[in-house]
Amino acid sequence: MTSKEIRQSYKDFFQSKEHRIVPSAPMVIKDDPTLMFTNAGMNQFKDVILGNAPIKYPRVADSQKCLRVSGKHNDLEEVGHDTYHHTMFEMLGNWSFGDYFKKEAIEWAWEYLTEVLKLDKDRLYATVFEGAPEENLERDDEAASYWEKYLPKERIINGNKKDNFWEMGDTGPCGPCSEIHIDIRPESERAKVDGLTLVNNDHPQVVEIWNLVFMQYNRKADGSLEQLPAKVIDTGMGFERLCMAVQGTLSNYDTDLFQPIIGKIGEISDKKYGEDEKVDIAMRVIADHVRTIAFSITDGQLPSNAKAGYVIRRILRRAVRYGYTFLNMHESFMYRLIPTLIEVMGDAYPELEAQQGLIEKVMKEEEESFLRTLETGIKLLERNLPEKEGGVLSGEVAFKLYDTFGFPLDLTELILREHGMSADVAGFNAEMQKQKDRARNAAAVETGDWTKVHDGEPEFVGYDETESTAHILRYRAVKQKKSEFYQIVLSRSPFYAEMGGQVGDSGWLISETGEKIEVFDTKRENNLAVHLTKKLPQNLEGVFTAKIDTDKRTATECNHSATHLMHEALREVLGNHVEQKGSYVSPEVLRFDFSHFQKMTPEEIRAVEVKVTEKIRSNFPIEEHRHVPIEEAKAQGAMALFGEKYGDDVRTVRFGTSIELCGGTHISSTGRIGTFRIVSEGAISAGVRRIEAVTAKVCEEYLYAKEDILTSIKNLLSNVPDVMQGINRLIADNEEMKKELQEFIKEKTEQVKLKVIEHKTVINGVDVFKAILPVGSPDVIKDIAFQIKGQFPENMMFVGATAANGKPNLTVMLTDDLVAKGMHAGNIVREAAKLIQGGGGGQPHFATAGGKNAERLNEAIESIIKLLKS
Repeated sequence: MTSKEIRQSYKDFFQSKEHRIVPSAPMVIKDDPTLMFTNAGMNQFKDVILGNAPIKYPRVADSQKCLRVSGKHNDLEEVGHDTYHHTMFEMLGNWSFGDYFKKEAIEWAWEYLTEVLKLDKDRLYATVFEGAPEENLERDDEAASYWEKYLPKERIINGNKKDNFWEMGDTGPCGPCSEIHIDIRPESERAKVDGLTLVNNDHPQVVEIWNLVFMQYNRKADGSLEQLPAKVIDTGMGFERLCMAVQGTLSNYDTDLFQPIIGKIGEISDKKYGEDEKVDIAMRVIADHVRTIAFSITDGQLPSNAKAGYVIRRILRRAVRYGYTFLNMHESFMYRLIPTLIEVMGDAYPELEAQQGLIEKVMKEEEESFLRTLETGIKLLERNLPEKEGGVLSGEVAFKLYDTFGFPLDLTELILREHGMSADVAGFNAEMQKQKDRARNAAAVETGDWTKVHDGEPEFVGYDETESTAHILRYRAVKQKKSEFYQIVLSRSPFYAEMGGQVGDSGWLISETGEKIEVFDTKRENNLAVHLTKKLPQNLEGVFTAKIDTDKRTATECNHSATHLMHEALREVLGNHVEQKGSYVSPEVLRFDFSHFQKMTPEEIRAVEVKVTEKIRSNFPIEEHRHVPIEEAKAQGAMALFGEKYGDDVRTVRFGTSIELCGGTHISSTGRIGTFRIVSEGAISAGVRRIEAVTAKVCEEYLYAKEDILTSIKNLLSNVPDVMQGINRLIADNEEMKKELQEFIKEKTEQVKLKVIEHKTVINGVDVFKAILPVGSPDVIKDIAFQIKGQFPENMMFVGATAANGKPNLTVMLTDDLVAKGMHAGNIVREAAKLIQGGGGGQPHFATAGGKNAERLNEAIESIIKLLKS
């Protein structure tokens, strides 16, 4: 059976057992802050198992794409070096939520393996939980009794708590499990050593293929166990290992899940699998890793330098390095494996083909980026290798490889292990800390000493006043890179110093003589408000009027107050799990980061806008209370904001039912906000979303721009009274024109085909059809090729070419009998493509190529004809 047939047979079998077949959840998790990737089939049913979500279907089955590269489940170091570990893998699973239990799970597992897949019963073993006296847990005799119907007792093996008692975490559902192992060794090996001694002993041909978990207990916080009211079956079978067993191979990588990809790697690198162990490992690593990278990108996780993105980047760079060192691949190549991957897995996971362009583009750019520094980095590493085996590479060199050449530490360690060496990890970490310290100091400024002008302590009066008289208490000069400015501390200041996401005020210092000094920003340093100016007043000892830019302050306050209203509206619309995770409030925009585990729908966004607008129209006055004991404020329902530090006494700000702890400035009443619109909503990390919105004058300008666009559309549609009706009419007209164009193309294609057939030539007994079109799509040539093959199914070669927009394309089609004689369309077109400065390839019977030099297109065609003549 092929892998596609095996996967489908599993779904069909459990569908016949009344299971609901559900699609795979994404491999990249966006709605569970405890996980970056799906690492088991049960992840998508976690809420159901925990009782946090209703049971929609009591019986479920699927094939789930999983990734294990970090934490407890980390198979990365084994991948490629053995035959059965992977980063990305598929898990076939079936679940029962309070429905059937051990008897049916075991019965159906045996039926599927032995009757549907026809696996040899004599090669199968089962393990059962041996019990744990310290927890008053007895041996799982129930599961053993069911297995005794199918297996002799000696092949039912007791397993310890580590192997045969599954737990979701420190607390929660848990229970015994029963693993099914298979011995796929050749008969000669089985005759020498009993498979019983190899179960759970890391033998590459005696492996676990299926784990049946019987969740019947709940682990309480005190460690004790209680029976679950609704028992759960959770099974997981490694698809790659199952294919190995069914297809009779001794390695997962010898199955049809990997061999086409490995074959393509060999074709690209001009290496053969099975002749050199180091080459074989490299091919296995790349074949595994390309699946991981492709599926991660389809699920929305691009390579990056942070969290889940960095995991994917590490895997990609690991694969690039294996190709570079052992396959002599010094140019990007992995992206070229994606079409083959789609051929293998695209039927089950159509998202691969749907996002093929994105996958290839991202992979190619990532490969090229790393390759630019890889060679230099490897040379540096080789120059600094310890003198003898067992030596340790300095942490300084390991960090330089990371910082300068993009080598993740685990990649450096991998290369060192190949030489029998290791890295000074502690030294690496020390260098990393130094860099972090330097980064913190990069923004540091050179400051002069404070110059005292007047005695006194600064006072902030900005909650109540927009201008005040003040003395300069002290000042100092500041140099930062090429700029120089001054920091000034005032005795009484209405200027709000940047804090809590709200930008600092700007404005002016006006002397008694009328000298006007611009304050371009106000910052907070060590809890001290400092006013930034480009120059100092002429008379530092005089009395000044400190006056803020009220237009800027008012616009900022509108956005800040709207942030409070929106926070409350989000909780009303989405739920009380919404919490602020960060904010930025300026005169132009408000940005609000909040906890939520999925993209907001347009309806939810509109609902938030409506609720905020209602609160604005209600014209709630600000109710502000200063020096409120923090416990009293919390008792009133005030929400603390992310990133703020609070003392024993706090300030509360209330608008209607919205009450928060806040040190920022606000509008006097919500009606002054005027208008509010959300302009964007999106994810910034797992479980955290970001909204950007506008208010007041900026919002009005935003709405005017929308109206202008609508007016422009109406003008383009000749001022139709109903814009949507006009657009729909335009779309309908366009579709009709497309149909007419398709009919025209179809007629022209038929005419071209008849002319090609009319000019058929015979070379060495082969019917040769040649079509060269100066314009048109390569798809037209492809259509003609397949039509002619349908009319001439034997002893036929078709050679076609187009030069649309100056870009030449070649097409070669062969009938199956010519392929059987050794001809290969991919090889033929690849060679001819060199003449048009291009490349390509394909299957033995059909292949295409593109190039840059259209002037040599005829020459390329003749080279193919010449090849046939020879």
